[in-house]
Amino acid sequence: MTTLSPAPAPAAAPEEPGAIAPLVARLGRAGRRLRGADLARPWVLDTALVAVVFLMFCLPDLLHGGVVDADGPRRFRLAFTRLPLAAMLAAQAALVLPLLWRRRRPAPAFAAVAAVFVLQWAVGAALHADVALFIALYSLALHGRPRQLLWACAVMTAALALVAVRVSVVVSVADALFFLLSTATAALTLGLVIRIRRAQLAALRDRAARLETERDQRSRLAAAAERARVAREMHDIVGHHLSVVITLADAGACATAGAAAESGRGAEALRLIGGTGRQALGELRRVLGVLRDTDAPPAGPQLSPQPGLADLDALCHGVRAAGLDVVYRTAGKAEALDEGVQLTVYRIVQEAVTNTLKHAGAGTRVDLAIDIGADRLGIQVRGGRRHDGQGLLGMRERVALYGGHLSAGPAPGGGWTVAATLELGPREGAA
Repeated sequence: MTTLSPAPAPAAAPEEPGAIAPLVARLGRAGRRLRGADLARPWVLDTALVAVVFLMFCLPDLLHGGVVDADGPRRFRLAFTRLPLAAMLAAQAALVLPLLWRRRRPAPAFAAVAAVFVLQWAVGAALHADVALFIALYSLALHGRPRQLLWACAVMTAALALVAVRVSVVVSVADALFFLLSTATAALTLGLVIRIRRAQLAALRDRAARLETERDQRSRLAAAAERARVAREMHDIVGHHLSVVITLADAGACATAGAAAESGRGAEALRLIGGTGRQALGELRRVLGVLRDTDAPPAGPQLSPQPGLADLDALCHGVRAAGLDVVYRTAGKAEALDEGVQLTVYRIVQEAVTNTLKHAGAGTRVDLAIDIGADRLGIQVRGGRRHDGQGLLGMRERVALYGGHLSAGPAPGGGWTVAATLELGPREGAA
């Protein structure tokens, strides 16, 4: 007959590390709540500690008459003195009550406990409440000044040496000192370790707060720089195109109001107005696109590149249609320039000719010269009248990005001259 043995029970699955995480999180939250409650009412924890010490160490002595019973071995009765109940209660109170201010005044608390401890052992009394001396030493190491630990250690050593001498009839002095000093060292080390750990955590929190503040400051500075850049672009785009539009609109109105033969000029002026307006709208959409809060990339005309030196011909054509007589000359290799340099040159020229169109009007001659050298680039725009202050400020900001300088003033032969120099060395591309 064949018997079937029961199948072995499946082995218990090992506990996953993730199962401990909720427990750790709960303990962390409980610890934070406890620290918050302690900061709000510190006397509660101190009173609770005194109550625990009384229940664990003082009450047994009161119930049983001390560490050594009267009927105990003779050598114990010779080593220790039995205190009356009232004296025992007074000694316990003098040992335990100073722990109430162990955190606010750790040095006086330790001194008071040590004085009672030495007096008690001087008369040969032994109490379980003597543990208060080690608690006071721990509190001094945790909350006191580091220089106070020197005299505290000296007092502790002397007090424990007195205890070792008193118990020499029971145990050797060396063994007693080893046990007592080891306990004191443990209390002192525990206080110092917790103190160092708290200091490290405080330093980490302070560093995190500083890093957060620096991050916010960098964000604000970056936002301010971006706003300034957008403001410069908006000023250049709107100022130039609207000036051209206004001039063309005036020309179209005059042509429309004149003879029929001039109607062709009026229609051309209106077409130029439409083209200039569409160009301005496209550039505004591209510039303002950087301020949109979206992850989808813009499409269509918004992806058009920033203007460069190749676009100066179109710029000159537009202002010529508005009535300016622009003579444009370029010397050097323009294709080797960085895109940021080309944009800066384009905006400076755009602002200069726009101001000329705005202040001098149609029919004014403008001489534009761009000289590209090996390590610097020169721009000179001559013609028109005084330029406005806002435009000059924007041009100076752009030139400063490349370590150059800009000058504007009356030309020797009449008119107004704007001259700028850009450094093309290591600063190129800084924009």
